[in-house]
Amino acid sequence: MKVLITGGTGLIGTRLAEMLIDSGYEVALLSREPAKSSHFRSFRWDPRAGTMDDAAILYADYIVNLAGASVSDGKWTDERKRDIMSSRLGGLALLHRELGNPRHHVQAFISASAIGVYGDTGDKLLTEETPPGLPTHDFLADVAHQWELAAEPVAKLGIRTVVPRIGIVLSKEGGALPQIARPVKLGAGAALGSGKQYMSWIHLDDLCRLFIAMLEGAAWEGTYNAVAPNPVTNQEFTKELAEVLHRPLILPKVPAFGLKLAMGEMSEIVLASQRVSAAKVLAQGFRFEYPELRGALEALYGGE
Repeated sequence: MKVLITGGTGLIGTRLAEMLIDSGYEVALLSREPAKSSHFRSFRWDPRAGTMDDAAILYADYIVNLAGASVSDGKWTDERKRDIMSSRLGGLALLHRELGNPRHHVQAFISASAIGVYGDTGDKLLTEETPPGLPTHDFLADVAHQWELAAEPVAKLGIRTVVPRIGIVLSKEGGALPQIARPVKLGAGAALGSGKQYMSWIHLDDLCRLFIAMLEGAAWEGTYNAVAPNPVTNQEFTKELAEVLHRPLILPKVPAFGLKLAMGEMSEIVLASQRVSAAKVLAQGFRFEYPELRGALEALYGGE
């Protein structure tokens, strides 16, 4: 079976491709610069120009859409915010257009979203039925909501469509964890803001296993929270990480106003609170290898 991945050179796509190959799948990538993805077959696309290699969709049995500019690479200038939004919506519009070709044999379409869709919700437990948090000032909620709306036309083509709302992905290779761990390793770790904000996380390998389950199981359809079953507060997260790294936590909390000065609007990423339920994924029969934060962190940093 052949899986076509967009955004396949990012943190999630890279690991997912490896695990798919190990599971016996063939993998190809949709890329703006195919030469950079040389160890996988790759097809060229350019969502901004609205162009795609005609052979790409005809290749695929399954499509995993991860394409989108990172929300954590640099301050959110107006231009950057436009790029974050348009890189997601343009790719989905192009995929929808190509999937309108009746000759394809795509059986399932997984299109990423994020738990940011819920907005900043304190300690309220969030399920897939919780409406999106859409106050006009919440950029991340708006991005995730628009991202999900852009996937709906694919489902209307009759293709089984799954939308995982991805939490904070734990990996040493990228994402938030190395940035959180850096000051802790230097003995300068501290909770951020109040420290009471919830972090709903998932180990990278569990996320990729979940994606493979979503591809393989016909019962998976619609929206799912892609998070481990045990969210923690930022203060608990920082404490667990410091213990696994054998470092003290000696500094007071980093004040929210300082983060806002340093990061601007992007401070939403670390200050917003999302306590997200994994009950729907568990009810579908998925079992996490790393349901508890301590086990996930020890798997990543235990040898250090």
